[in-house]
Amino acid sequence: MKFGVDIPFVNHLGFDLVQFEGGHSEIAYEPRPEHMNSFAVTHGGACMTLLDVTMATAARSVQQDMGVVTIEMKTSFMQPARGPLKGKGRLMHRTATMAFTEATIFDAEGRACAHSTGTFKYVKRLPTGAKSANALNVISTD
Repeated sequence: MKFGVDIPFVNHLGFDLVQFEGGHSEIAYEPRPEHMNSFAVTHGGACMTLLDVTMATAARSVQQDMGVVTIEMKTSFMQPARGPLKGKGRLMHRTATMAFTEATIFDAEGRACAHSTGTFKYVKRLPTGAKSANALNVISTD
C-alpha cells in the first residue's frame, strides 16, 4: 500500500503502510542497525517519526486529497522498542481544519513501547515544483 505522496525520509526508514482508512492507520517498521541508539534498541527519534507518520496517516485517511502538518505532539516512552515494530493510529476528533490523533508503537509480542497524541492541521496539497526562478517551495499552514 502506498502513502499517496512521496516522503523521502519515510522511504529511507522503510515504513510499510498496512492500513489507511476510516480514521485508522497501521504502519509496519523493521528498524535497521543504523536506526539504533547506543543501547542497541530503536532510537527515540525513529520511534517518534513512526508515531508522527502513523498519526498523520490516520488523520489523512478520512480525506486523502488533503495534506496535514504537525502542530504539536506529546510522546511517552514506556519500554525499549526492539525488533519489528507496528504503529497503530487513530483519529480521535476532527474539525474542518484540525485533527486530534493518537498512536501507539507495539513490538512483535504486542507490548506497547511508546504512545503519542498529536494535533495536525489539514492543508491543501500544493505543487512542489518551482513555478518561477523566485518561487519558494512551501506548504501553507494558514
